Amino acid sequence: MTLTQSAPITTPHAPLSPRQVMWVIFALAMGGFAIGTSEFVVMGLISEIARGFGVSEPQVGHVVSAYALGVVVGAPLLAILGARLRRRTLLLVLMGFYALGNLASALSPNYQTMLLFRFIAGLPHGAYFGVAALVAAHISPPSQRGAAVGRVMLGLSVALLIGNPLATWLGQMLSWRYAFGLVSVIAIATALMTARVLPSGMGAPRADALAELRDFNRAPVWLSLGIGAIGFAGMFCVFSYLSPTLVQVTGMPRSFIPIGLIAFGIGGILGTLAGGWLFDRYGFRAAAMVLVWSALLLLVFPLAAHAWWTVLPAIVAVGTMGALAPILQSHLMDVARSAQTLAAASNHSAFNAANAFGPWLGGMAITAGYGWTSTGYVGAATAVGGLLVYALARREQRAQLASDTVAAG
Repeated sequence: MTLTQSAPITTPHAPLSPRQVMWVIFALAMGGFAIGTSEFVVMGLISEIARGFGVSEPQVGHVVSAYALGVVVGAPLLAILGARLRRRTLLLVLMGFYALGNLASALSPNYQTMLLFRFIAGLPHGAYFGVAALVAAHISPPSQRGAAVGRVMLGLSVALLIGNPLATWLGQMLSWRYAFGLVSVIAIATALMTARVLPSGMGAPRADALAELRDFNRAPVWLSLGIGAIGFAGMFCVFSYLSPTLVQVTGMPRSFIPIGLIAFGIGGILGTLAGGWLFDRYGFRAAAMVLVWSALLLLVFPLAAHAWWTVLPAIVAVGTMGALAPILQSHLMDVARSAQTLAAASNHSAFNAANAFGPWLGGMAITAGYGWTSTGYVGAATAVGGLLVYALARREQRAQLASDTVAAG
């Protein structure tokens, strides 16, 4: 056994045909598409929601924070509560819950209830992705687990490219409420398709909640989550201030902003696919490769931001940082022991912590007078921080391997 990958504890993949596997992964990715569309659509409809509730745009920003808080709280909580359910059943419950949360958001009578309903809608986000990743790995050959997880998470990247612009257009043309209604419809369709194509009784072992908590509270799991919470913050640091950077630094009109968002979505798709491939080829070392790549491109971003023909490739490159997500998701399957569901779900809590951490640091730098492009330098620093956590994780991994070798000897 190499240092790049510990033996996974998931059971052998179910005897499904390649066609069946394809449809299952498509259904799971469609759930990711619904989640990605809902998560980011508020950013495109801030003005419309503000007018609808008679509040300021910064107040609508709190709606985004409420959703992110729901993800952080809901991922471990629902993973523990659903530990005794079969993964197929849990997926259907979570996606049904997501449909209801977004329907409630669409029907919110006032700003206060909107905050509450967006928090509720965020609760199943992390648990869904965690369980979906485990199912995708379970039905795929061991050598293709990373690629399978990447394809599931591809739905999130496609949402940036297609779902978010579509929902934003719908919200602008009709009402912002229709955007959340659309997400609810997609979530229901996901549940129906999953029930149709995913066989009952996947052969996956049921977990004991206490055993999950015990195996979750170990250094390899927490260090992996730390890599995501710190190392991933740079991408959100740049992305959160992308619009004013394009207008104030690049000198482009506001009509250019959707092109920048499309470029980011393209990078996200490329990164998600590359992340799964890198993990299958290099194992945990792939995380270090992506973090080094992230630090370098974020250092270049401030220079590239001054012209449209250099900023667009730079935005695509920033989007490829999403490769870290399937890598860490797959690595957690190898180190979580019986805490598979809890650890996989908590990975998305870590990413949402990065979503809060990165913009906060970037905002501090901008407020201090360092300019919009300072987000690139701040982001590079967080990538280096992620590398330091990775170094600790590798040291822990080597120590564990040495201990296992002595015990087996």
